Amino acid sequence: MERLDKAALNALQPPEFRNENSLAATLKTLLFFTALMITVPIGLYFTTKSYIFEGALGMSNRDSYFYAAIVAVVAVHVVLALFVYVAWNEGSRQWREGKQD
Repeated sequence: MERLDKAALNALQPPEFRNENSLAATLKTLLFFTALMITVPIGLYFTTKSYIFEGALGMSNRDSYFYAAIVAVVAVHVVLALFVYVAWNEGSRQWREGKQD
């Protein structure tokens, strides 16, 4: 009887899909995209403002601020979309690996 109770308890516990390696990989992915979220929009803002909008296109200082901000906002959305894509694929991969019956 006691054996059946232990088997029932083991059946009720959800399977463990994560181990130390997957948690470390998830943290590395999060830190990588955090660094991208900080550096890419700021870098693109100043680069496009100075070299493209004011330098190559000859826009005024006021107009270049506006268009460089648009480029930075688009860059934020691209980085966020990439993060969602990578996180979605990483989660489905871990789910498939854990579902080995």
